Amino acid sequence: MKRQLFKTGNSTVLSLPKEMLDTLGVKNGDNVMVELDKPNNRLVITTVEKTMAGNVDEEFAKQVNDFIEKYRPALEDLAK
Repeated sequence: MKRQLFKTGNSTVLSLPKEMLDTLGVKNGDNVMVELDKPNNRLVITTVEKTMAGNVDEEFAKQVNDFIEKYRPALEDLAK
């Protein structure tokens, strides 16, 4: 499929058709990985696995949970 690049602000944009985005399971505002395959002169776009509330890293979520458990009494006092 041939697509035309266009400029918006200081960026160059590549628009993708809705059908392609639907097939990938992504929508406007989602994050994707874009990599350059130099030997084959290609861009490779892959989806980013969503975790918890959409974009929370599992290790970070575990650290937050550990913090809450450790400081629960103080946090509950602050919430009053």
